[in-house]
Amino acid sequence: MLALIGANLPFCNERLFAVLRLRRAGQAQDKSFWWRLVELFVLYLAVGGIGAALEARIGNVFSQAWGFYAVTGCLFIVLAFPGFAFRYLRKQHR
Repeated sequence: MLALIGANLPFCNERLFAVLRLRRAGQAQDKSFWWRLVELFVLYLAVGGIGAALEARIGNVFSQAWGFYAVTGCLFIVLAFPGFAFRYLRKQHR
């Protein structure tokens, strides 16, 4: 559930990490797609860190190879699809 929320958070608001407002020349600006990707990567690391901390709390932490991170990264991107579709693919009614 935490991964689903973390994956969709960059697409659901215009603030960086849902806290910091981006400003340019004293005016608020919309968050660009690149900021959303950076935020998605940082949130992936944060959710992974929380998962590792929970694993360490209940027992041994198992070492992981690159394949584990490739699969969980792809899964995190798939979990971000609802937010991406809401932000970029839905029809704008004006």
